[in-house]
Amino acid sequence: MSRRTLISLARDNIKHAKAGSVSLAKKTMKVPAVEYTDERKWLLEKEKIFRRLPLLVAMSCELPEAQSYLCTEVASVPIIITRDENFELHAMLNSCGHRGAQLLELGCGKIKKLTCPYHAWRYALDGSLANVFANDIFGEIDKSKHGLIRLPVYENAGLIWVNTDPNSQLNISDYLCGYDTLLQHFNLREFRIFDRRSLEGPNWKIAYDGYLDLYHLPILHKKTFGSDIPYKSLAYSWGPHTRVTSPDPDYAKESFNTSPESFDIESLTTGVWTIFPHVSIASFDAGCRGILISQLFPGSTVSESITIQTYMIPRKLELDEREEAQAMFDLLETVVAEEDYRTGMKQQAALKTGLRNEIIFGKNEEGCQTFHKWLNKVLETSNEELPALFQSAIRCAL
Repeated sequence: MSRRTLISLARDNIKHAKAGSVSLAKKTMKVPAVEYTDERKWLLEKEKIFRRLPLLVAMSCELPEAQSYLCTEVASVPIIITRDENFELHAMLNSCGHRGAQLLELGCGKIKKLTCPYHAWRYALDGSLANVFANDIFGEIDKSKHGLIRLPVYENAGLIWVNTDPNSQLNISDYLCGYDTLLQHFNLREFRIFDRRSLEGPNWKIAYDGYLDLYHLPILHKKTFGSDIPYKSLAYSWGPHTRVTSPDPDYAKESFNTSPESFDIESLTTGVWTIFPHVSIASFDAGCRGILISQLFPGSTVSESITIQTYMIPRKLELDEREEAQAMFDLLETVVAEEDYRTGMKQQAALKTGLRNEIIFGKNEEGCQTFHKWLNKVLETSNEELPALFQSAIRCAL
C-alpha cells in the first residue's frame, strides 16, 4: 500500500513536470513577527509542543541488539532507551526512584542492569525496581511502585520516537498519521551512522521554516548547490508531516520509457521529508546513497536553537568512498550553518527590533503554511483532545 502511495506521488510529480505547473496553497498567509521573538510564546511552545508531542530521539541502529541501551537528553529531559533480553524496546526517565539521581551518563552500549551510582538501587532493563541496597535497614518499600518512570516509545522505519509526557494518551502511531509507513522505504534499519554533529541556529521556527522552503534554494545556496537547483515545490502532507519536492523533468522523461511502478526506491523517496515538529530527512548521493537526518530543538533562549545532524550510510565504505561521504557531510554543514542559519540569525535580529508587524508565506510556500497552521492547532488543543486531533487529521491521498 505505501509503495502504491509513493507511485501515486511520482505520477503527480510527472503530471506537474509535463505541464510546467506546481501545486499552490489557496492564498498567501501572514504570521505575526512576534511569533519568532516573544519569550512567553516560546515557553508555551516548549511546554505544549516539545513536552507533549512524540519526538524523534534515536535511530534503531543505535540499539542494534538485545541488552543495548542509549542514554540521551531531549528537550531538557534525560532519557534512557533500552532493549531487553527479548529485544523489546523501553524508554524511561533517567532518574532513580530513590532520590532522583541519574543512573547513566550520555552514551550507548550494552548493559544487563541499570544501577544508580548514588545508592546502588538496581533496575531491570524494563525499568522495574529489582533490588534495594541494604534493604534490611532501608525500610519497607513496594518495589512494584518505585520503578523508573516509563515514557511512551514507538519504533518504526528504523526510527525511535519518545513522548516525554509519561501520562500522554496520544498514540504515537496515530500521531504519525501513516507517514511512518512511507518512511519505511528509506530502509533506515539497514543503515549505520557515518557521522554526527551539533549546529547552533536561530529561533527554532525560523530554522524549521527553511527545511520546508524550496523557494530560496537557487538564491541563498547558489554557491554551494548551484543556481539551477529547482525552486518550485510540491507539498504533500499527512496531518502536520510534510514531504516537499519539486516537479522533476527527469521523472517526466523516464516515464516515457518506464512506468512509475518500475522506478527505484531512491527515485520514489526524493525531496525533503519533515516530521512535525522538529525533523527533516533528505537523501544525497556521495559515493553511495547518504541520508541526512536533522533533529531541531529550541535552544536556551527564544533566539536560539540546536540542530543535531546525523549522516547515515547503508554499508561500510572504502577509503575513497569515506572521503566522498565526508566531503558531502561537510558541504551540508556549510549549507545549513553558514547559509541557512546565518541568514536566519540575521532575520531574527531584524524581527527582534519590533519594527516589522508580520511576515508572509506565499502560495508557493505551502509546506511552511501547513507547519504554522498545525503549530497553532496543537497549541490551542487540550491534552484530552490531542488524540482526536491527530486521529482526524487529513492524510495525503492521490
